Amino acid sequence: MISGAHSIIYSNDADADRNFFRDVLKFPHVDVGGGWLIFKLPPSELAFHPIQGSSKQEFYLTCDDIHSFIESMSENKIPCTDIQDESWGLLVHITLPGGSNLGVYQPLHASPHE
Repeated sequence: MISGAHSIIYSNDADADRNFFRDVLKFPHVDVGGGWLIFKLPPSELAFHPIQGSSKQEFYLTCDDIHSFIESMSENKIPCTDIQDESWGLLVHITLPGGSNLGVYQPLHASPHE
């Protein structure tokens, strides 16, 4: 029986990205030793899309209000793209301190949590 899922984001500066998730996004976490933080994720969803080009996995965070999220990122000096209005949500990408991009969107689709 599956009891959960574990996601990994590879980073050029893992400590900076861990600090961002801990200090800016305020994700609950445990320290499993040596500064390795494991974060509790908010309720999650899983979708399957057909492969277009090379196969890859993607990880997005969702939010209730994309404008408030952008404002919070601006206050924390986190670069954020302009909003892309997609049929499924309002999407932005932020640049993590380690240099990677992370998609964040306000869903416009139904949620399995509702």
